[in-house]
Amino acid sequence: MIRSRSPLRRTLAAATTFVLALAGVTAAAVTAALPAQAASLVQVTNFGANPSGLSMHLFVPDNLPARPAVLVAVHYCTGSGPALYNGTQFDELATRYGYIVIYPSATRSGNCFDVSSSAALRRDGGSDPVGIRSMIQYVQQRWTTDPSRVFVTGVSSGAMMTQVLLADYPDVFAAGAAFAGVPASCFATTNGSLWNSDCAQGRITRTAAEWGTLVRNAYPGYTGTRPRVQLWHGTADETLSYVNLGESIKQWTNVLGVSAAPASTSTPANGVMRTRYGSTGDRAPVEANSLQGVSHNLPVDAAAAIHFFGLDTTTTPTPTPTTSPTTSPTPTPTVTTPQPTVSPTASPTTGTGSCRVGYSVNQWNTGFTANITVTNLSGAAVNGWRLTWAYPSGQQVTQAWSSVTTQSGAQVTATNAAWNAVIPAGGSVQLGLNGSHTGTNTAPTSFALNGTACALG
Repeated sequence: MIRSRSPLRRTLAAATTFVLALAGVTAAAVTAALPAQAASLVQVTNFGANPSGLSMHLFVPDNLPARPAVLVAVHYCTGSGPALYNGTQFDELATRYGYIVIYPSATRSGNCFDVSSSAALRRDGGSDPVGIRSMIQYVQQRWTTDPSRVFVTGVSSGAMMTQVLLADYPDVFAAGAAFAGVPASCFATTNGSLWNSDCAQGRITRTAAEWGTLVRNAYPGYTGTRPRVQLWHGTADETLSYVNLGESIKQWTNVLGVSAAPASTSTPANGVMRTRYGSTGDRAPVEANSLQGVSHNLPVDAAAAIHFFGLDTTTTPTPTPTTSPTTSPTPTPTVTTPQPTVSPTASPTTGTGSCRVGYSVNQWNTGFTANITVTNLSGAAVNGWRLTWAYPSGQQVTQAWSSVTTQSGAQVTATNAAWNAVIPAGGSVQLGLNGSHTGTNTAPTSFALNGTACALG
């Protein structure tokens, strides 16, 4: 359902784009709680109340700071926790910044999360939200985490669940980021179905107060702080209408008690309009990102979500606890037709030794998603960066994230976003883009960072 980058360290077989054809992944349950190697995806069983039989996978970095944050990352329909782990950067960013990632998996037919039943739409009512809450409690009981820094993000069905969780458990989550979702309770049904066509097609519209009341009814009597919300939606979404972005803005500005008139409007990347509500800063109460001409197949900008949460800071790590779930081999997502072809990374060449660029691409008939990792090999931080390259086959960039990207002829220039300007000595930044081609999609043969040639590899 979602086309996104695959971590470069994983095999090309796993480096597929997210499409509706991604099949659900299951793994053998692990029943013993023995010491495990950190920095790998592990499956956890017996984690607590789990009325709908969700599966749980967990990623814990090799080193953790004192009182690390916790992120719940929720997959799309037909997907799984391991598939989301393989297709997004949340784990790599966790390794860099030191937070724990929980990956729930829906196990019912279709692998969609329940955001429709009356049980799911009220606190502790049952179904999937209760199981996800148990996963968080499991982690909090085994690591000394910071209870004020628990976050949730999700894609499609997971984006809908993100907003439901923020409504059900406002005392648990500090913020959420929803990629292509709908307002909390928009998908409510009374016939046992998990699908609500009226909501999906944008035929359900309400006043801000009506939407806000649905959130407040999920936890009656709650008067505490409400979580901040980041929203992402493509204007050409054919699965969950773009109307739902506007309805979500109405809902969460009402819940958070801020004006529905934007406090600021900006264009952080080509084709992206960002509006903030309640304040103009990077951690506004509500932030909405509208992706012009993008379908339900929108890119997942993990780095931007992490920045909104405030997780992109490095603190002094402490050793990971030795008591953690037992590992089981990480399953590889299964892809049915059509499977995109994966172009190999450009062959390494000799650069100056001060930088290295990794370039990988997932492509289909006339389009592609490119994922670029820029590593600073020098002994000093790079403060403000500009990456340049040329496309040899006439490719055209149509959208970019984690950078401000322009193109003139074959020449492409990507400059840092406001929040990722610094590349530490020995550190790296990751950016991505969507593009079009006419049948030939040859990888660039050279890159330059601030005018200096980089090695490829």
